[in-house]
This record gives sequence, structure tokens and C-alpha cells, in this order.
Amino acid sequence: ARKTVCCRLNGLEISLMVLFLLMTAVSVGLITVLALKLDSEKQPEEPTIPTVNPPETRYLIGVGRADCTGPVADVPLMGYANTEQTARGIHTRLFSRAFIVDDGSKRVLFVTADVGMVSQRLRLEVLRELKVKYGDLYRQDNVVMSGTHTHSGLAGYFQYTLFMITSSGYIKPSIQAMVNGIVKSVDIAHRNLRPGRIFINKGELIDSNLNRSPHSYLNNPEEERNRYEYNTDKQIVIMKFTDMDGDGMGLLSWFAVHPVSMNYTNRMVSSDNLGYASYAFEQDKNIGFLPGEGPFVAGFSSSNLGDSSPNIRGPVCVNTGEKCDYLNSSCPIGGKKACIAFGPGEDMFESTRIIGENISKKAKELYSSASQELHGSIHAAHQWVNMTDETVPFNSTHTGRTCKPALGHSFAAGTTDGGGEFNFLQGDTDGNPFWDGIRDALVGPPSNETKTCHQPKPILFSTGEMNDPLPWHPAIVDVQIITIGSFAIVAVPGEFTTMSGRRIREAVKQELDQGPFTNTEVVVAGLCNTYTHYITTYEEYQIQRYEGASTIFGPHTLSAYIQRYRGLAKAIAQRTTGELPKGPEPPFFDEDKLFNLIKDPVADRAPVNSTFGDVLEQVSTVYKVGEVASVTFVAGNPRHSGDIRDKTLVTVERFHNDMWKIVHTDASWETRFHWIKGFLGVSNATVEWYIPLAAEMGTYRIQHFGHYKQSQGNTTIITPYVGTSDAFRVTRSFYYF
Repeated sequence: ARKTVCCRLNGLEISLMVLFLLMTAVSVGLITVLALKLDSEKQPEEPTIPTVNPPETRYLIGVGRADCTGPVADVPLMGYANTEQTARGIHTRLFSRAFIVDDGSKRVLFVTADVGMVSQRLRLEVLRELKVKYGDLYRQDNVVMSGTHTHSGLAGYFQYTLFMITSSGYIKPSIQAMVNGIVKSVDIAHRNLRPGRIFINKGELIDSNLNRSPHSYLNNPEEERNRYEYNTDKQIVIMKFTDMDGDGMGLLSWFAVHPVSMNYTNRMVSSDNLGYASYAFEQDKNIGFLPGEGPFVAGFSSSNLGDSSPNIRGPVCVNTGEKCDYLNSSCPIGGKKACIAFGPGEDMFESTRIIGENISKKAKELYSSASQELHGSIHAAHQWVNMTDETVPFNSTHTGRTCKPALGHSFAAGTTDGGGEFNFLQGDTDGNPFWDGIRDALVGPPSNETKTCHQPKPILFSTGEMNDPLPWHPAIVDVQIITIGSFAIVAVPGEFTTMSGRRIREAVKQELDQGPFTNTEVVVAGLCNTYTHYITTYEEYQIQRYEGASTIFGPHTLSAYIQRYRGLAKAIAQRTTGELPKGPEPPFFDEDKLFNLIKDPVADRAPVNSTFGDVLEQVSTVYKVGEVASVTFVAGNPRHSGDIRDKTLVTVERFHNDMWKIVHTDASWETRFHWIKGFLGVSNATVEWYIPLAAEMGTYRIQHFGHYKQSQGNTTIITPYVGTSDAFRVTRSFYYF
């Protein structure tokens, strides 16, 4: 019996053990499932990425923007080569925008600045400052500096004689503002470096540029012209920068159009149409920020704009309404001065806005739809080239060569965007003995060698043979390409015409079109690093309109550049950029050898019984939206305010919640600051506010900030002042309660 009980107990124990194990297994399974479910609920969803493919290369991206506005009084504006066109106020401020991309082993920096062009002197001074701050991180090979080519930026930042003559010399406060502004934009981009992604997109913008030298363009081979629908580049290309969450950081864009919507009668500092495109795009992205502030940076860079004008209504004889002469752009009555091209607006301000708005809107469309992501490593290739001594082989028996710099007679004729003086005409292949005689007496004749080299250009100034007090033109020129994945930026040292740009893009693409560079998108960035005027095709050069007469290294200039840029592209494709010869370094002339024709301003004087900041012409008590509020103050010379970067000479303020809030500064499109220079130190300042239709109703005032200079014995005293208008109301109708 004892044995039977024992066996029954063992069987029960076994059953209980099996049941326990089964229950334990089920419990563990349920706990595991529950734990996995809870864990999955805790995991955040992956951020939405604009494209399906994950990034192959993790880029570090930094963007930065800084004010580079210099003295806004007395200093010549750079572009129309008119020393009488000196600054007299602010239409919009000038900014430098910097974009840094790093792939973990290599880094490139692209700067687009609201300046007429990047001079060799400006580039060298910026690179020196960057070296002091960052060592060898930012160098001549991986830094591209491009000017937007506004013709209403400040002059005075060149070291070669011709440019110093037309700029009234080397003006330290002007170039110092540019250098400091550019370096500060780089500092901001450098500090803001963080992981991000880059997308590219391109499209067509039809209604914003016109070829101003169609006769020259038609001299290009017919079979080449037949490959293109238009005689200007309508292509706009954008780079979209985002962080890893897809939030926008910046935009960089290229479109071929001259920023000459603001014409040669303008006296206010202005960033012109490309500057307006940046302004509009940034204001759209930086909600709640004043212009020039906010994290998003939108750079609109110049491209192959040599013959591309924003004056899309074209040139007409203003005194008759008839078309201008097709070859030399002149009129039967009034000559070339009567042949003027007009933009789409009623005046230059409206034309600037319309062209800039067109570019900005197209860029926004491309930015929103950009889905092609860049992957791959970064490369940079750079050389200095002596462009006066380049040989170009055409075949096994024939070669061409470049020339010492020289400008033709048609250079002095100007363009339909801004005509020159006297009786010079575009399309001149004969020259003029009268002007040649004056030239010979003043600076000497060109050598026979130079005349032969430049044919059919009749030489007006043989600048390559003129070295007093310093060389009149550069001989050593930068050529440079940077690539980010399958995107190549060709940095060119001047103004390439439409067809010149097409040829150089095609040549670079052919060299890069292998391995990871297959189907590379190539853009031309204009007015980079050194300024060498224009670059036409050989065929366009034969016509000798303004652009051909301004192609300073002769008829084979483009061929020489194509040869050099092919070499850079090949070195990038073959990973041999380290073997490229650096070439001869350009000079950096001592400042004591550079001249300055701008005198220090005299001491300021206020009219009798008034003081600085007093109101001479008061605002009205009420304005409707769409009207212009205007006030005039007793003012000092704006040059006495010194470095005006990151400041404002104007505010428009709205009274709200018992305090005045700034709604506009002198960086705003809606404000204009006019400085009116009087005699013996007396001057006024008129501030205009073009009240936008969207302005909030309420009470406003306008303020002007400045400084005046006084002399007491041998002591100069600079004193700040503020002028304040009366308060006034803004309403949508004069019938208000």
C-alpha cells in the first residue's frame, strides 16, 4: 500500500510540475508581447525625409548672413564707371551670405555678396583675415567668393589703376566694411555647422532677362544656336539646405541676369534685383524678423550674365519711340544717349521689384519641389593663371594665344543699360584717330604686338602695357571649380556671355562625366575671386560690341579659360587635384602705393536756430495705406557715423501696448533714406516710408539716427543725434472712426 501511495504522489507531483511549466511559459510569453508592445509605443517615429533614399554622405552644413554696407555718402557706386554717381543714401542694405559644406574630410565655402564684383584685393584681404582666425581651414582653393554684380554697391576696393581711377581710389572704410561683413558671415556659418542634407532643382524663368547684344549672339555658329531655344539662359538652378529633420536652413540660387534694374541715375546704395530676390525669400522664411535677421539664409548668385539684361522691354529711342540701330545701339537724334533699355516697371524701383520677385517666386517653387538629393564627396580645384601668356592649340599645326590686357573703343560706348560719353559707338572695328591721338599724348600708343594680338579690336587703352603708378589691369587670375557630390560650381573671374557660359558648362561636364560624376549638374558662378571684365566667344568678339571690346585678354580668351577649366575638372574626376601646379601668385600691393581721391568730409553745420535731428518738413497727420510718409531732418554727413554695419539710420515704429515697436529699418524695401548734401557742411536727410497695403492701422512715427562732426581747435568731436517725426495715423481710408 505504501508503494501505491508513493507512486500516486509522484504522478501528482509530475502533473503539477507540467502545469506550472505551461503556465510559466504562457505568462512569460504574455509579458514579452506586452513589453514589446509598450517598447514600440515609446519609440518616436522617424522624421519625414523628402526623398526615399537614405543619405550616403553625412554633410555638415553652415549658413550665415552679415551686413557689409559701407559709407553711404560721397563714395562712388560701382558698376557704371561714373565717378559723379556717388552715394547719397540707402535704398536697401548690402549683405554677404556664406554657405559651408563639409563631408567629414573636405570642406568648401561659397560666399555671395551684394557687391559689384569680387576684386582680387577684396578676396586676398578676406583670405588673410580667415587665415588669422581659422588657420588653413579656409584657403584659396576651397573658398569661392562671388559678387551679385549690383551696380549700386559701393566702390573703392581695387588695387589696379584703372579700377581705382573709376572708383576714386582705394577707399579703406568701403573695403573694410566688405571684408568685415564677409568674414562675419563666414563666422556665423562656421558656428552654425550641423548635420544636414542638400537637394538640387532647376527650372526655366522666361520673363526676366533679355539679350542686349543679339547681333553678337547671332554671329555664333548656326548649328550651335539651334541647340538652344533662347538667346539668353532661362535656366535657374537652386540648392536647398535642410537639417536632418528636414527643416530649411538656406537656399543658394544661380540665374543669369544683370542687376542693373537700378539705373545710372540712382544715388542710393541698393542690392538691386538679385538682392530683392534674397530679401523676399528670407522675409517669407524668417517670419517675425526684420530684414537681415533670422536663421534662414537665401543667396541669389550671379551667373553668365554678360549679355543678359533685366530691361526686358528692350531699347528704344526715347525721343522718337523708334527702335535703336541694331548694330551700334544709337538713334538718329541724340545718338547712343537716346537709346535706353527699359525694365517691366514704371520706374527703376518697380522694375527692380518685379524682376527680383519673378526670380524669388520661381526659386520658391523649385525649393518646395526639390527632391534630387546630393550624395558623395567634396572636391576643390584652384589655380592662378597668367592670362597674358596662355597658348591654346586648335589642331596639330595651329595655335592661338591670349594677349596683354586692352580695352577697345566700344568699351567707352557703354551699353543700352547705361551709355558712355562722347561719340563712341558699339560695334566699332575701325577706331577713331581723334581719340587715338589724345590717348597717345596722355598714356602712349599700344605696341604693334598688342594691336595684332587683339585684332579686330581697335585698342583704346593698352592697359597691359600701362603700369603707372601700378598695373592698370590684373594679369594673374584665379580659375576654380568646387564639387559637392554630383554638383559642380565653376567660379569664373568676370562676366561670361550667354554662349560663353554654355560652352564652359559643357566642357566641364564632359570632363566630369565619369564615375561618381556621371550626369553632374554644372553651374557658372559669375564675378568670382578676380575681376577681368567680359568674356565673349571668339565669334562674338569679331563684332566688337561693348562685351567684345571689354574682353581684355583678346579673341582667344574663352578658349584659354575652357582649356584651364577642363584641366581642373579632369583633376577632380581623376582625384589628382593635389598635383595641380598652384601657378604664379597675384601681387598684394602695399597700401601706401594705393591712392585715395575721397577727401575727409568737412565739419557739419546746422542752420541758424536749429540743431541736428530737428524736423524741417514734418509728416502729415494721417496717411492711407499705399501712400508715402515723408519727413526731412537737419542731418550730419552719414560718413561721420563710421561703421554702420548692423545698425540702422532709419526706423519706422508703431505704437502698440504703450510702447514703440520697430516695424521697418533702412534694410527694409519699404523705406528710403535720402541724404541731401548742401554747402559748407549743411545737409538734410529725407526719410520716405512707402506704406504697404498690408500695414496695420494705428499710430506710427519715423526716426533718423546719425552723427555730426565738429572741430574745436585741433580736436574733432563726433556726436550722435536722433530725429523724431510727429506721430501720425495709418488707415485704410480717410473715412475712419
